[in-house]
Amino acid sequence: MSTLSKLTLLPEVEKFLSRGRLTSFVGGQSFESGSSDVITTYDPGSGEKLADVEELTSQEVDQAVQVADEAFKKTGWATMPVNERAALIHRLADAIEKKVAILGQIESLDAGKVEAQAQGDVQNCADTLRYFADLSQHLNHRTTLAVKGHEAWTIRKPWGACAFIFPWNFPILLIGWGIAPALAAGNTVVIKPAEDTPLSAIYLAELAKEVGIPDGVINVITGRGATVGAALSNNKLIKRMSFTGSPEVGRLVGQSCGHNLVPVKLELGGKGAAVIFDDVDVADTAEKLAAAITFHSGQVCCDATRWIVQQDIYDEFVNQCVDRLSEVKIGHQLEADTQMGPVVNAKQRERVLGYLEKGVAEGAECVLSGGPAQVAGYEGHFVKPALLSGSLGNTAAQQEIFGPVAYLASFKTEQEAIEMANYTTYGLANSVWTADLARAGRVAESMVAGNSWINAHNVFAQGVPYGGINQSGLGGGVLSVETLLDYYRSTSVVRPL
Repeated sequence: MSTLSKLTLLPEVEKFLSRGRLTSFVGGQSFESGSSDVITTYDPGSGEKLADVEELTSQEVDQAVQVADEAFKKTGWATMPVNERAALIHRLADAIEKKVAILGQIESLDAGKVEAQAQGDVQNCADTLRYFADLSQHLNHRTTLAVKGHEAWTIRKPWGACAFIFPWNFPILLIGWGIAPALAAGNTVVIKPAEDTPLSAIYLAELAKEVGIPDGVINVITGRGATVGAALSNNKLIKRMSFTGSPEVGRLVGQSCGHNLVPVKLELGGKGAAVIFDDVDVADTAEKLAAAITFHSGQVCCDATRWIVQQDIYDEFVNQCVDRLSEVKIGHQLEADTQMGPVVNAKQRERVLGYLEKGVAEGAECVLSGGPAQVAGYEGHFVKPALLSGSLGNTAAQQEIFGPVAYLASFKTEQEAIEMANYTTYGLANSVWTADLARAGRVAESMVAGNSWINAHNVFAQGVPYGGINQSGLGGGVLSVETLLDYYRSTSVVRPL
């Protein structure tokens, strides 16, 4: 008997998954490929098939981009009064919110994310659409310049067709973060979801059609990164590009955009540090960091995966973390009592297990062994949380593992802690944990990364820029007014007096 049949799926979800071959969605309609190639998506928790999704050819990708380009020029989306465009975006957000349960279950099945967390991601997408729709209405699109002897001003206009390549760990949440500012500014978008997790993107594009977003404004193209993603990033009609994923693929996307002189935003990996001083509530801090490293099975680029702990509390902190991580309930993501679901696929599971082996082989101490996890009744890609400790030069302390694994080290002085936190090629997000807020501010400002958090980790407030530096990305961040401004081009107008 199918293990999926034991789960309670919503009728709308069953109907969506039973269509047969799912297609891309371009120009307000199903966009069928002339190729017979499909990608089969699987439930990471059971290993069972969810759907077959068509893979476009590079020529069909070019057609989809042309549709977005034509929609920008002809549908009136770009020239629509800002308040009218914002109203349509709000309608899309409302439709997404009404479908939280449906989209959340689709996302949970596709990405292996605990269902409640997946529903939170869906709500986040709706909230982000509303945030940028509202922000666009308060932006001054025309700015008068005080220039002696001249009448001068600048005017902001949308760019055109913007492309987005999204990863598999937060499919619908990152779609919201990416396309919301682009749409609010009047651009059209082409979305390439990850080949492992395309389902919520297709569903969202169909919702956009239902609420009256003009055809061709929101387009979804499906396929593998090496074919569809490469064709998208190489397309010369694209006016702006955004990629979220690994530094290795980010470099390839950046090269393509550089060749075409297309502005690119790269949101890449991380190897974040949590610096923990000896004046913290040890039990509370251990609880929060254990929750962070097990959230979505540690498949979070900005997670704190290096725990740098002051020497006086090191042993107590480690013991608290081991206790909490040992108690985490691992299970299928749709089971009500599951606290941590599977990783996304077999390849990712082998990656996590492989890094544990490499770390130990290089001299790391295995504080909590981790390894494969067995869940009764399910043949999914489950792993246990793991803790390693030792030199921060270890491969497991330097490379992004993308699983429920943290690496521990101790320090004596504040300066030593800062140096240890900055001992990385990445630069996405770190946190500092202390009751001394003056010290917290000093350390937070001294850590080399795009984001520093105090007494918390993974904090995403609308209006606060979030982005990476060094190997963690370039080209600007997300979730702020600066993000919205990225999706306008500026023209200066001058008249000599």
